[in-house]
Amino acid sequence: MSNNLKLATFAGGCFWCMVEPFDRRPGIESIVSGYTGGHTENPTYEEVCSETTGHREAVQITYNPSVFPYEDLLEVFWQQIDPTDAGGQFNDRGESYKPAIFYHDEEQKQLAEQSKQALVESGKFKDPIVVDILEAKTFYPAEEEHQDYYKKHPFHYKMYKKGSGRQGFIKEHWSNQQEMDDLKNRLTDIQYKVTQEDATEPPYQNEYWDHEEDGIYVDIVSGEPLFSSNDKYDAGCGWPSFTKPIAPLEEDLDTSLGMRRIEVRSQHADSHLGHVFDDGPQEAGGMRYCINSAALKFIPKEQLDEQGYGKYKVLFD
Repeated sequence: MSNNLKLATFAGGCFWCMVEPFDRRPGIESIVSGYTGGHTENPTYEEVCSETTGHREAVQITYNPSVFPYEDLLEVFWQQIDPTDAGGQFNDRGESYKPAIFYHDEEQKQLAEQSKQALVESGKFKDPIVVDILEAKTFYPAEEEHQDYYKKHPFHYKMYKKGSGRQGFIKEHWSNQQEMDDLKNRLTDIQYKVTQEDATEPPYQNEYWDHEEDGIYVDIVSGEPLFSSNDKYDAGCGWPSFTKPIAPLEEDLDTSLGMRRIEVRSQHADSHLGHVFDDGPQEAGGMRYCINSAALKFIPKEQLDEQGYGKYKVLFD
């Protein structure tokens, strides 16, 4: 492993749901689903599910701390789980689904303990925070069928994440509620209608449809990063179009207007952004994220540091 890369290991219930939240973020080199914390060598999925190995389903992340610090990984981790559930996670019960932070050095241990204490002191949850903080043990990669499951089986993954109760819990407890009470005062009329009422702005009559400056586009409500200018292209539709996001988004079936479309929403603020279609450039993956300008705020490359998005400068190196 390169000297500037480190490992982070998290257990957050079913490992299918713990890859996407970390994927696509700058500084994340790889994410492997696997098993750790137990006593059985080279366990199989069936053995771990039998609750006889002591292992937990987990993900091991190779990351560059100078780009995406461990503190940020911890923040992402907490926002994927129910930290008060000591018996598993959501519909998945048993030792193999219990949440844990596995630290690889003393610095990670201290940061993990500090983040846990901060959550306790925040009063966000009435019940005790029960996530274990444990020294990392041997990590055994899971079978290939379990790697990048959300990419290989997107429909089943989305149904599972919703059906297990995870998606609803995250939306209820972890969505960014900052300034939500005064959104109507803070946002313009069209920004509010698009992000909160699922409206669509007119094509060719919006701020960013033909915008070409280098930088990133963030959620107008929460400020969470969404897209990079590197992935923006002219789809000829009159709205900003991107081949991929730079952070995980929520996607849901939209049957309004008598059509079957896939709606795209931001993960934390739950803002309506637009829709994703499979008619994008094939050389870039074939996807077209058709997004409302009113849901976006543009951060120029030169202002990433001063506006708190310095880690995303790596996208333009």
